[in-house]
Amino acid sequence: MDNRTKEQRSKNMSNIPQKNTKPETTVRQYLFQHGYRYRKNVSKLPGRPDIVLPKYKTVVFVNGCFWHAHEGCKWFVPPKSNTEFWNKKFEYNKNRDLNNYSLLNKMGWTVIIVWECALRHGDANTALENLVQQIYTVKRNSSIIHIE
Repeated sequence: MDNRTKEQRSKNMSNIPQKNTKPETTVRQYLFQHGYRYRKNVSKLPGRPDIVLPKYKTVVFVNGCFWHAHEGCKWFVPPKSNTEFWNKKFEYNKNRDLNNYSLLNKMGWTVIIVWECALRHGDANTALENLVQQIYTVKRNSSIIHIE
């Protein structure tokens, strides 16, 4: 059972940013500093990717471990209350993400997913260098690449 009223919970949830999060900003700054030019949150593409690199036909999603239910991540801890709701929410989010990645692949885009834990709790420089390496060497086989 939730220990907050519906109004309090709604206010808390509305304060969680959907774009321009710290991990997204970190990735964008790094890419820009290394000469990559991109578009942000392109609404004409499935899933509205966080970063679109048209020159490389590559999109980057910067996924939060909680909201995207990062499997095997010690930073993803599902809530202990209202578990039925959260399980449905996480399952819906994961299915939506997989569908969007698949649609982008069919359109010829390479999809790179950078996980929040790689930036906040891991070696962020290594993760960002890996991202740049993946963009630079990406083969045009429309793949999905995870950076964890």
